[in-house]
Amino acid sequence: MERIESVHQMQSLAISLRQQGKQIALIATQGALHPGHRSLIEAARSQADVVVVANFVNPVQFAANEGFEKYPRDPEADAALCREAGVDVLFAPTQAEMYPKGYSSYVTEEALSKGLCGISRPAHFRGVTTVLSKLLNIVRPDSIIFGQKNAQQAAVARKMITDLNFSVQVFVQPTVREPDGLPFGSRNRLLSAGQREDAGVLFRALQRGKELVDTGVRNTDRVIAEATHILSQKRRVRVIYVSIVDRDTMEPERQIVPGRSMLAIAVWVDEVRLIDNIVL
Repeated sequence: MERIESVHQMQSLAISLRQQGKQIALIATQGALHPGHRSLIEAARSQADVVVVANFVNPVQFAANEGFEKYPRDPEADAALCREAGVDVLFAPTQAEMYPKGYSSYVTEEALSKGLCGISRPAHFRGVTTVLSKLLNIVRPDSIIFGQKNAQQAAVARKMITDLNFSVQVFVQPTVREPDGLPFGSRNRLLSAGQREDAGVLFRALQRGKELVDTGVRNTDRVIAEATHILSQKRRVRVIYVSIVDRDTMEPERQIVPGRSMLAIAVWVDEVRLIDNIVL
């Protein structure tokens, strides 16, 4: 595995690989890698000649009070996981490489990014689309792979890629979960034992919503109310949103359409923000 920190070196390698006819798959991460990321790497290995993992905690997608400094970082463990999983290139640039002094150019998506997490984190997706557009120009992948847990991010990325004519395919892999149903996530490391126990209620709320739809319920208000009630039973959990949206457009659904509608949840577990979703 080759580890690269320089933007110029990564660009040069990407150009060389494409000239050789190699297919490149990119997985964009903020580090603190876990089995969910490993599943993305495995998917990338099956469809590309070269797998590139970008490991960069992106300051632009954090507001001042959103814990950029506290975000989990373990670069050596990340490198070990990538090496074991068969990653070809670990691109781990510094902040100065990605945003040099005087940097002032940003990319925004004005529709899919406005709802769900975009309401409580209005600066977040501006940072996501900016760093993704930079990574697409640096790595020049043929495909980029997301996890279903980050469904809104994947949808926003797909819209940006379409609108700005990037020549890259977007793939979304199923969410990988821990034994209690909590999706693997970098912020799970911040949970105490008690917080972790309460966080398990997210999956139970999602499961209940899916059960209702599987029995024929199509009323969004009823499913949202039931999921919210389940979340409210844990004292550490504070609801940010419980929404049913079109999984592609992120627009709120008036009636549930099986296969298209997605139940999405975001909560605070004390001071830790968690998201999850399920396609109904």
